[in-house]
Amino acid sequence: MDAYLETERLRLRRFTADDVELLVALDSDPEVMRYLTGQPTSRAEIESVVLPGILKVYAEHPGLGTFAASAAGGFVGWFGLQPTSDAATVGVGYRLLRSAWGKGYATEGTRALIAHAFTALGMERVEADTMAVNHRSRAVMRRAGLRFEKVFHVQFDDPLPGTEFGEVLYSVDRTTWEAGRHE
Repeated sequence: MDAYLETERLRLRRFTADDVELLVALDSDPEVMRYLTGQPTSRAEIESVVLPGILKVYAEHPGLGTFAASAAGGFVGWFGLQPTSDAATVGVGYRLLRSAWGKGYATEGTRALIAHAFTALGMERVEADTMAVNHRSRAVMRRAGLRFEKVFHVQFDDPLPGTEFGEVLYSVDRTTWEAGRHE
């Protein structure tokens, strides 16, 4: 399968209908899902909602989507560039197997996607958000060149622990990103 993007250690490609097991393995770890849903995602939901949603984005938003990430040892998780309500802005995100944490993959993949968004896709802004209490993801966002923008609050029917502290938005615009490349 053709690579969407390659870095020094990562290879990103589109998911296919045959990738259910990869997503089940990733989303079945409660620690991976801690700041997302707080619980594992069922196989049935991955088969009927998650994977079809991933495939739909490829069809509706060329160049964007969620991409399976592999390193030397195989599948490590996914990275994504998602459409937003502003056609010149994309959301960047990632989800990695716990065995891939602490190896620099999140920062490496996020930096590569930010560069791709500006250079290949012509975007004007890249943003990311997470729970305010998700300090590891916030650190990745900073290392990847995103800057803290604001705290905001979302109402949830079944809030996760830490929701009361809000969500945080990080971003970088093209001008700032380009200036940083030459420092």
